[in-house]
Amino acid sequence: MLKDITLGQYFPIDSPLHRMDPRTKILSLILLIVAIFLANNPWAYVLAAAFTLLVVALSKVPVSMYFRGLKPIWFVIIFTALLNIFFTPGTKIYLFGYRTPMTWEGLILAGKMALRLVLLIISSSALTYTTSPILLTDGIEKLLKPLAKLGLPTFELAMMMSIAIRFIPTLIEETDKIMKAQKARGADFESGSVLHRVKALAPMLVPLFISAFRRADELAVAMESRCYQGGEHRTRLNEIRFHLIDAFAGLLMLAFFAAVIILRIIL
Repeated sequence: MLKDITLGQYFPIDSPLHRMDPRTKILSLILLIVAIFLANNPWAYVLAAAFTLLVVALSKVPVSMYFRGLKPIWFVIIFTALLNIFFTPGTKIYLFGYRTPMTWEGLILAGKMALRLVLLIISSSALTYTTSPILLTDGIEKLLKPLAKLGLPTFELAMMMSIAIRFIPTLIEETDKIMKAQKARGADFESGSVLHRVKALAPMLVPLFISAFRRADELAVAMESRCYQGGEHRTRLNEIRFHLIDAFAGLLMLAFFAAVIILRIIL
């Protein structure tokens, strides 16, 4: 299950999404998330799903990786869907002449919520799959630069966000190693009730936190030993710039967002 969490991984391949400016991808992701939440009819959801599939195709990342990223949240999707189906008031559903506690309104709401979660995970994964941590940091820093006039440490914020995303796969790998080591010593994480499994995971927290703090300290020492200084006077080997593909992607994103708004108003 831990190996199925792919958020934060980067795939260095050549694709239209990889060649785009990170600022364009970040802003497009924000608009896509807003559009997914604004969708309120079947046609808008179909359009959002089609646009997300287009993003997946343009990324050239194997579709299996996106499915792997969805595996950890299937429990959340199913649990949320069941709550909506059984606890949403409305018209009761009859099966074989018997009245069930399920409602049609709950069934429709469950489908909407499940689709939203799937589209959100896929679109967010596409950003990290196609953007290296360095470019992601530069993009966030450039977008937050206007806030620097208000005294906000924009570079530090961008660095913290990118490091947090980058270390998700590392911490997952470390958790998997700790679990295997404890299983070799007789620990049982798979049998018993849910409460028992949660309690069995508690002894993992101490070594995991120790490992996380150790890696953070090693990263800080490595940056200091290289005389790393961020902020306004920092220079870069490759400056990020907008290209023609960014203009085309921006227009396509705006057209999609406008279409969702129009469908929401009309239908």
